[in-house]
Amino acid sequence: MIKRLAQPEIAELLEEFPAVAILGPRQVGKTTLAEEIAASMNPEPIYLDLERPSEAARLNEPEAYFELHKGKLIILDEVQRVPELFQILRGVIDRRRREGLRKAQFLILGSASLELLKQSSESLAGRIAYKELSGFTVAEIDHKKSKDIDRLWLHGGFPDSFLAKNDEASLRWRLNFISTYLERDVPQFGPRIPAVTLRKLWTMLAHSQGGQLNIAQLGNNLDVTAPTAKRYIELLEDLLLIRTLRPWSGNVSKRLVKAPKVYIRDSGLTHALLNLTTFDDLLGHPVVGASWEGFVVENLLSCLPASVTAWFYRTAAGAEIDLVIERNSKERYAIEIKRSQAPSVSKGFHLGCEDIAATKRFIVYPGKERFPVTKDIAAIPLLDMMNELRGML
Repeated sequence: MIKRLAQPEIAELLEEFPAVAILGPRQVGKTTLAEEIAASMNPEPIYLDLERPSEAARLNEPEAYFELHKGKLIILDEVQRVPELFQILRGVIDRRRREGLRKAQFLILGSASLELLKQSSESLAGRIAYKELSGFTVAEIDHKKSKDIDRLWLHGGFPDSFLAKNDEASLRWRLNFISTYLERDVPQFGPRIPAVTLRKLWTMLAHSQGGQLNIAQLGNNLDVTAPTAKRYIELLEDLLLIRTLRPWSGNVSKRLVKAPKVYIRDSGLTHALLNLTTFDDLLGHPVVGASWEGFVVENLLSCLPASVTAWFYRTAAGAEIDLVIERNSKERYAIEIKRSQAPSVSKGFHLGCEDIAATKRFIVYPGKERFPVTKDIAAIPLLDMMNELRGML
């Protein structure tokens, strides 16, 4: 059985805030996680799926409904469909605070991050905590089995995809997921965007996984303007389907690359867009190295403490670091990502480490043992690196 590592963290937030929001793409397991949390609570929470008209109708008079169930945790799923609720939640929470009720009252589940954050931050500032839920990570599966890690990389972290009975069933689920998002879900979040165009963009991003974002080139390839291409990228990012990793911008006298790197967040979706069914298909495809890099980046970022920032570093002169993890000016990790059992780094990594004054230097590789590569650089398995980052408190 897989236990989500976010569960105890969310339970702790529910002890501290009157409202907690779990953000994540559709089908990532938000509802299942909320139900597991609810099962341990007394009295039994109320669950409302706001995509269902019959359940959304219960909130025709939301203040009266919330008062009727006062003292119970109310779980609101797909809350971005009813944005006017946020202002009402503020009034309810503030009134109950004056009455001395401070424990958790609302657990909010949402599939779109930026819009939801904008709506809720304006109304619920100081009253709500956020937790982003990714797909399954290496830390949540049986990491003692290398085949399970390979399967997670190939299938991605969406529960139904990872747990599918075989590679073919997993790929069918992911292809259906992609089609459903393009044809049903995306149109709910703004102006009509042709599904064919957005699928082409998504596929282009899969081919250039981890590459630097070139809005003008994407627009030319899609036959749309650069502002339109930028809006498409922002939409996929808002839906938590892609991640843009910003370049490090510390005060160094170097010509720094300014364009962000862009990743499809779930490795399984990358592979589905490229029609890679089996692990052999993946290993034989040119995207293999970039796919592994994206998989590692997403796993590492999933476990970062809230106070820690992630960047990449690259200069016009060739200095380059795949991932920079920065806690403060005195604690900065430089991480290189290699798909090799005998990893090494280039001169560019050494130069980059000197530029940013890295305090620790690592190569994340697919092996099982940690060992020194040089006096200053350690090769480290992915799970060990995740544990190392969790300790940055």
